[in-house]
Amino acid sequence: MTPHPPNPLPDVTVIGIGADGWDGLAPASRDALGAAHVVIGGARQLALLPEVCDVERVAWPTPLRPAVPVLLEAHRGRRIAVLASGDPMFYGIGRTLTEVLGVPPRVLPHPSSLSHACARLGWAVEETEVVTVVGRPLGRIAAALHDRRRLLVLSAGADTPADVAALLRDRGFGPSRMRVLERLGAEDERCVEGVADGWDLPPGDALNVIAVDCRRAPDALRLGAAPGLPDAAYEHDGQLTKRHIRAATLGALAPAPGELLWDVGGGSGSIAVEWMRTHPSCRAFTVERDPVRAGRIARNADRLGVPALRVVTGAAPAALAQLPTPDAVFIGGGLTAPGLLAACWDALPVGGRLVANTVTLESEALLAEWYRRRGGELVRLAVAHAVPVGGFTGWRQAMPVTQWCVTKSSDRSSGPIDLAPDPDLSPGAAT
Repeated sequence: MTPHPPNPLPDVTVIGIGADGWDGLAPASRDALGAAHVVIGGARQLALLPEVCDVERVAWPTPLRPAVPVLLEAHRGRRIAVLASGDPMFYGIGRTLTEVLGVPPRVLPHPSSLSHACARLGWAVEETEVVTVVGRPLGRIAAALHDRRRLLVLSAGADTPADVAALLRDRGFGPSRMRVLERLGAEDERCVEGVADGWDLPPGDALNVIAVDCRRAPDALRLGAAPGLPDAAYEHDGQLTKRHIRAATLGALAPAPGELLWDVGGGSGSIAVEWMRTHPSCRAFTVERDPVRAGRIARNADRLGVPALRVVTGAAPAALAQLPTPDAVFIGGGLTAPGLLAACWDALPVGGRLVANTVTLESEALLAEWYRRRGGELVRLAVAHAVPVGGFTGWRQAMPVTQWCVTKSSDRSSGPIDLAPDPDLSPGAAT
């Protein structure tokens, strides 16, 4: 019996369309729509097509992502045109279709909202930071706030400008100039502007982007782009990896774009937060057994611009069992909990990094044994701060931190190492 050939991929063309609708489409885009058997898109995009474009129209249902493969399969064997706002590969449906199909579809882009906005403002595209809050938390804007930087926010609706203004005021950027550009590319496009501190404009058109000239208030805490944020940036109960040790720890963890961190013994979440701040695509899970501290971690993450940080409330190592494979693991507390270090080591793939910090002799002995068996680098970090001594100034030494950092390699995979647990050591001790 001759086997049936596999079904061909759906015939899909993705067409970008702007607020100027049919009139703004290039000839190739119009031809693709004319040749389609069915057009799929959002209700707003479909409404931009004139009646002369006589083709079956199907609106995306909500939620969209699960519906994509279903609709493509339902129209297999037909020529499918998918409408998208602007450039389909710029925070658009093009990425989702590529993931579903396994290959890139034919894409006919239109100028994106970024291109339109920068053209109106005279901003260089390559020097403009872009953050979308469409289907994403507003708090992620905070990671992009730096004095005198230009920021473009892709809006979720008519209320977003007021929400952005409130966030700017709360994060110490109230003096920032805001411009709301509505219906870019349409004949009735509009721009309104003001300052975040005094923003009181009523909601306008839902189709808008927000341009922000970032200005930090003189008394606002300065947050740089490198690891080692001021300790005052965090809400904490004393369980915080202090600034200088934190910077050294992030240097040892060496985050790279797209990588995933396990932060075990979350404390205040500072290591996971600053891991994620190094690049928008960095991801992290932080594990903290104390529910009060877990809630504090979530607040710190939102305030510092990484609300996507995943907080797992539970005790390690049991709480690690269902987490995805990490690229790096940081252990900031609970090192002598039975099986914890072994579980973290076993979870790492070859090439993954593990960094562990401790201030106790018991945990230091454990790290020394793992260092002897696995290699890596064992260091002691000491920091002293200048403090008043009578009418003079002297040094106050902080507790030294022993740090083990190692990259897992295939030739260092000998059996487990563990010592007796220290019942007085909290798993949330350091981060």
